[in-house]
Amino acid sequence: MFKKKINVIPEWIVVGLGNPGAQYRHTRHNAGFVCVDALADDLGIKINTVAFDSLTALCSIDGVGCLVMKPQTFMNASGTAVVKAAKKYNIPHDRILVVTDDVCFNVGSVRIRKEGSSGGQKGVNDIIVKLGTQEFPRIKVGAGKKPEGTDMVDWVLGNFSFDEQNTLKDTAKSVVAAIKLIVNGDIELAISRHNKTK
Repeated sequence: MFKKKINVIPEWIVVGLGNPGAQYRHTRHNAGFVCVDALADDLGIKINTVAFDSLTALCSIDGVGCLVMKPQTFMNASGTAVVKAAKKYNIPHDRILVVTDDVCFNVGSVRIRKEGSSGGQKGVNDIIVKLGTQEFPRIKVGAGKKPEGTDMVDWVLGNFSFDEQNTLKDTAKSVVAAIKLIVNGDIELAISRHNKTK
């Protein structure tokens, strides 16, 4: 059963990256969506309010007001949605937490960073370009290392296997716990507890 909507002023943006549409639901590029959906389930909220070219929810995470977002712009234009929301609520870049897939790591891996380059992830790169900085925290969720000789687009738009989907569900629980720590100012603790490479 879902809780009633909470009227909050967001202090953080938590944005999961992915592509909209049922055909992309189980693709590797949508690991960010999977994790923020797990956050919504944990908090008893629905990410279904249309705003900022996204599906959104305003919520409180352990007393911290947050805007949770799933941009509907398609991955490569994710920055458009993020910038609109950040401007509306005057959210500084170091309080924009991006949850994204990463094909440099196997499924089950989590890498938390305070800042850094896009690492070739085009959604993250678009956010960097449109924010004008790479100094924002992110949680990178292993989406499976791309096999040699496989086209990158084909790989990230390919589906997780059934076993990988189950692993990702478990990983999402760890990501949810990390998000809670980060928005409460404990990113170092989140890194020490939840960084995991497989």
